[in-house]
Amino acid sequence: MKKSGLLLMLLLVFAALSACGAAQSAEDTSTPNETEAETFTYESEMGPVEVPTDPQRIIALTNAPNVLALDGQIVGIDEWTNANPLFEDMLADVEIVTEDNLEKIIELEPDLIIAGSHMKNLDKLNEIAPTVAFTWGQLDYLDQQVEIGKLLNKEAEATEWVADFQSRAQTAGEKIRETIGEDATVSVIESGNKEFYVFGDNYARGTEILYQEMDLNMPEKVQELALEAGVYTFSQEVLPDFAGDYVVLSKNPDVDNSFMETDVWNSIPAVSEGHVIEINTKASTYSDPITLEHLLAIFEDSFSQ
Repeated sequence: MKKSGLLLMLLLVFAALSACGAAQSAEDTSTPNETEAETFTYESEMGPVEVPTDPQRIIALTNAPNVLALDGQIVGIDEWTNANPLFEDMLADVEIVTEDNLEKIIELEPDLIIAGSHMKNLDKLNEIAPTVAFTWGQLDYLDQQVEIGKLLNKEAEATEWVADFQSRAQTAGEKIRETIGEDATVSVIESGNKEFYVFGDNYARGTEILYQEMDLNMPEKVQELALEAGVYTFSQEVLPDFAGDYVVLSKNPDVDNSFMETDVWNSIPAVSEGHVIEINTKASTYSDPITLEHLLAIFEDSFSQ
C-alpha cells in the first residue's frame, strides 16, 4: 500500500510538471506574434524615418495612386489625384489637402505623411507625423511602386505586381508588333488650349508601356525632340510632323478639341486610316499600377482592331 501511494504521488507530480512545460511552450510560441513591432525604420532618400508597420491614416501629398494600388488607408490627398476619374470610387471620403494647410493635416490625425522633396514645410509635417519625401523622377515608374511597397510594409506584393505586369505588357507588345509591323511607329500626342505636346518614353500617358515594355518605335522627329526632354511642345500647323503610323491621342476634355475637325488633322495618314487611339488625359497622367492596367487594356484592345 505504501508503495502504491508513493507511485501515485510521483505520477501526479510528473503530470503537473508536464502541464507546466506545455503551457510554457505554448506561451513561447505565441510571444513573437503578440510582440510584433508597431514601427520600423524606413531608409528614405533623405535619411532614416521611423514609420508605422501598418499605417491606418495616410496623407499622400504625392504618389497617392501608388498607395491606392496597395490598398493604403488614405485620409488626405492632393487635388490632382482627386480629380482623376480612375480613383473616384476610392476617394469618396478622403479630404483634399495641401502642404500649406497644416491645420487641416493636424485635424486628420495622420500616422504617416508622404510628400515631395521639393515641398516646403517638410520639418513641420514631420512634427505632425512621420514624413517620407520622394523626388519626382529619381526612380523609374516600376521602382517607385516597389519603394512605396517598402514604405507600406508591402514590398513582396509590389514586387510581384511589377514582375507580372512587365511579363504581360511585353507579351502584348510582341503580339502588337506582329499585327502592325516591326517598323511601324507610334506617337503619343496631347491636346492643349493653344498648343500640343508629344512625349518621350517616360512621361505617363502610357509612354512607359508603349516604348519601354512593348518596344514600339517612335517617329524620328519625336525621338529627336522629346526622348531626352520627356516632352516637346508644338503648334497645330506642324501636327503631321509628329504623327506616327499610329497616334495615341491624350485628349483633354477641358480644352477646345476642334482641331479634330481641321484639314491639318484629317490629312494625317494615321487619322484617315483609323489608327488613332484616344485616351482621357485626366485618367492618364500617372504611371501607377491602376493607371497602367487601365491603359494596357486599352492598348491591347485598340491595336488588335
